[in-house]
Amino acid sequence: MNVIQRIKNFFKKGGYALSGKELKTINDHPKINIDPNELARIERNLRQYQGDYPKVEYVNSYGELKKRDYMTLNIRKLSASVLAGLVFNEQCEIVISDAKEEGNQTNRFKSANDFIQHVFEHNKFKKNLAEYLEPTFALGGLTVRPYINAADNNEIEFSWALANAFYPLRSNSNGISEGVMKSVTTKIEGNQTFYYTLLEFHEWEKDEEGNNLYVITNELYKSENHGEIGKRVPLDEIYEGLKEKTYIQGLSRPLFNYLKPAGFNNINPHSPLGLGICDNSISTLKDINDTYDQFAWEKKMGQRTVFVSDEMVNIVPDESGRPPKQVFDPDVNVYKSIHMGDGIEPVKDVTRDIRTQQYIDSINQSLRTLEMELKLSVGTFSFDGRSMKTATEIVSENDLTFRTRNDHVYEVEQFIKGLVISVLELAKSFKLFDGEIPTFEHIGVDFDDGVFQDRTALLEFYGKAKTFGFIPTVEAIERIFKVPKETAEQWVKEIKNEERSQSPDLQELERESVLFGARE
Repeated sequence: MNVIQRIKNFFKKGGYALSGKELKTINDHPKINIDPNELARIERNLRQYQGDYPKVEYVNSYGELKKRDYMTLNIRKLSASVLAGLVFNEQCEIVISDAKEEGNQTNRFKSANDFIQHVFEHNKFKKNLAEYLEPTFALGGLTVRPYINAADNNEIEFSWALANAFYPLRSNSNGISEGVMKSVTTKIEGNQTFYYTLLEFHEWEKDEEGNNLYVITNELYKSENHGEIGKRVPLDEIYEGLKEKTYIQGLSRPLFNYLKPAGFNNINPHSPLGLGICDNSISTLKDINDTYDQFAWEKKMGQRTVFVSDEMVNIVPDESGRPPKQVFDPDVNVYKSIHMGDGIEPVKDVTRDIRTQQYIDSINQSLRTLEMELKLSVGTFSFDGRSMKTATEIVSENDLTFRTRNDHVYEVEQFIKGLVISVLELAKSFKLFDGEIPTFEHIGVDFDDGVFQDRTALLEFYGKAKTFGFIPTVEAIERIFKVPKETAEQWVKEIKNEERSQSPDLQELERESVLFGARE
C-alpha cells in the first residue's frame, strides 16, 4: 500500500471526507450507519407535519391531465398538539431537594437548585419545551444539549435538535450513549446559495489512566444542493473560533439528552429511535385525508349549474338591426350554454346535492379508528363540531387519554432529570458551578396536574387519612404537592414554627416584653 492510500485511509477512518468524496447522504459518513428506512420514515413524518403533500392529478372533461392541491386535515400536527398540551405546561415546577448532611445545617443542593433555576430561566426552558413537545410527538424524537456560550456571556445555553437532526452512534437498553447532531446554515455568495452542514459528534474515549473522556468533534460540510451533505471544509468558513475537538472530563452521562414518545419502536425493533405517535396509523391518516380531499373537491365542484339553450345566450341583432337585450349577467358562471332540441325545456337545473353528512360520518368513523390506535378516549377528535371531554370527565372515568398521557409524562420526567444533571456536570467541569451533583432521586418534577386532579379532593382525602393516623404529614405533602421528601420535611418544620409563633401564650409573652421589658 502506497503512502497516499495510507493517508486517505487514515482520514477516512477518522471521519474526514478530505479524499475528495462528496457525502450525498448522512449514511455516507464512515461513522454513521442508520437504517435508511428509519431516515425515510422521519422525513415522511416531517413532510406530513408540515402539510407537504404532492398535488393530485386528474383528467378533466376534455381528457386533459390537470393538477390541483391536495386538501388535507393535518391530523399528525393536531394529535401531537393535543397530547403535548396534556403532558406539559409552563406551570411545571422543577426543584432539586434540599437534603441535609448529618451534623451540617447547610443545604447540600441549594446551590445546585439556584443554579438550575437560573439556567432554565435564562433559556426559557419551560416555554421552549412546551413548544418543542409537539414536533417531538409528531416526528418521534427530540435532542437537547447544554453548551457554554463563551463568546457572548459565558452562560450555559441549550441547543435543540428535532428527530431529523439527530443520529445515534451507540446505544443499549439504558439509552443512547453516543450520537451526532446536525445543523444546516445557508450562505449566499453573489447569485449562488451554499448550504453548510455542521456535524457534531458526541463520543466517549479512554484517557491514559483508563478514565472516561467525553469528546465533541465538529465537522463542517459545504454543498450547492440542499439535499446533500457536501464536501468537508474548514470550520472557519462559518464558525470562527470553533474548535475541531473538545475534551471534557468528569461527566457521568452524555451531554445530549434524547427524548422519545413512550412506546416501543415496533416498526424497527432494533432501532433506538422513537416513533411518532401516528407512525402506526399511516393508513388511517391517508383514509382521513383522502375523504376530506374528496369532500373539499365536491364542495368546489358542487356549485349550482344550470343548462340553458344556446339560443338564450347567443347575442345576435334582431330583424330591425337594433342591439339585442342581454339576457344574463356576464359575471355569472352558473349558466352553461348547450344546444337544446325542439320541444325541450330551455332551462334545466342539473345541480346535485353535496353529500355532506355522508362525508362527515365517514371522517368521524376514521377518527374513531385513529383514537383507538393512539390509545385516546372516544370523543377526543370530532369532525362535526362536538366539544372534547373536560379534564374532570377524563379523571372521573379513569380515562384512557389520561393513562396514555401518564406514559409520556414519565419519559419527559426522565428527560428533564437527565438534562439537569448534564447541565450541572458541564458547569462543574468548566468551573461555573462548585456544588454537589444530585442524583435522579433528589430532582423533583411537578407537572402541575391540577388540570387533571382535583386538589380539593386530594386535600380532603389525605386530610382524613392523616387525622386517623393512616399517613404521616410529610408523606401527604409529598403526594398532594409532588415535591421531594426533603422539601416536604422542610415545609412541616416551617409550619410548626408558624404555629408556635401564633400560639396565645407566646403572643402574651411578646406583649409583656413590649410593656415591661424582657424577663430576666
